Amino acid sequence: MHSNYSKVFSGNQFIVKKIVDELKKIGIEPVLKDESKSARMAGFASSMNGDVDIYVHNDEFKKAQKAISEIS
Repeated sequence: MHSNYSKVFSGNQFIVKKIVDELKKIGIEPVLKDESKSARMAGFASSMNGDVDIYVHNDEFKKAQKAISEIS
């Protein structure tokens, strides 16, 4: 299945929060995927905090990559 979104970053929730804020400032609305949060919401207990993935629309991928490289 083809997706219009691509992953641009994966990291802990604190770094992800900073990146998301910066992406929103430049008009990019990212989509987050947090497997550990999804597992907890489904009733599967987990003591580990996993990485959060940031996805952006393919049309904004290069712009997002550039912004992320300036943050990191």
